[in-house]
Amino acid sequence: MAERVAARREGFEQISYEVKGEAALITLSRPERLNAWTPQMMEEMAAAIEAANADKSIGAIIVTGEGRGFCAGADIESTFKSRLDGKDPGNDTAGGSGGAPATVDWIKLTRSSKPLIAAVNGPAVGIGVTMILPFDMIIASEAAKFGLVFVKMGIVPELASSHFLVSRLGWGKASEMMLTGGIYSGAEAHAMGLADHLTPPEGLMDKAFDFAGRIAANPDLQLRMTKELLTLSACETDLDLVQKRETKMLHECWKTEEHAEAVAAFLEKRPAKFR
Repeated sequence: MAERVAARREGFEQISYEVKGEAALITLSRPERLNAWTPQMMEEMAAAIEAANADKSIGAIIVTGEGRGFCAGADIESTFKSRLDGKDPGNDTAGGSGGAPATVDWIKLTRSSKPLIAAVNGPAVGIGVTMILPFDMIIASEAAKFGLVFVKMGIVPELASSHFLVSRLGWGKASEMMLTGGIYSGAEAHAMGLADHLTPPEGLMDKAFDFAGRIAANPDLQLRMTKELLTLSACETDLDLVQKRETKMLHECWKTEEHAEAVAAFLEKRPAKFR
């Protein structure tokens, strides 16, 4: 995919960031530790997502891991052991394996961002799973493994995962994953609905870029408005309120350049151009 590379961003230590066509690619880059999570990694990921959101040429964001792993959970030494030693690695109010910095509201960031696709290439454990549950799509390699092992560490899940996992899997399977702390293969994760798509390892990134391209063909404003509606409506039982929100945004869309371009493109029998 080298031909798709348009730009790279320097300055990150625990991730890499590059633009490939109309997609931003964020790669967790601590391969010697299976990309174990740290507060610094989350800060860098947040900065990369914000950079992609500010780039009008980008329509979707892909997150994957370098090497054999996606993210093997929190780095025990820099999070749990530091806390037990009396060295608090961060303020917990923002969530994040007991160590996320308060400057990152991960759920707000991911649900208001341009569409996010997780391309899970290997083991994803603990926060390696919870940080991608609010993403818009999860694509798993057949080499992937998923585990929510919080109970085995004597802690409870975070990042609103007790909400998002039930939304993705249903009550029974979510309870099974969280209460047993078991490890599930990519195929098992796909069968239960945790992974939206399953691919051979060699096809993972092609699949992710294919979906990113299909998403990026649509207008950014309306993509993010649709994400907001999905976020607000997922558990809303007041259907009148759901329709009021939709109607309000629909009226806003009618006034936009994106809507005018879509209508003109349809009438002129040509592809719409949104970026």
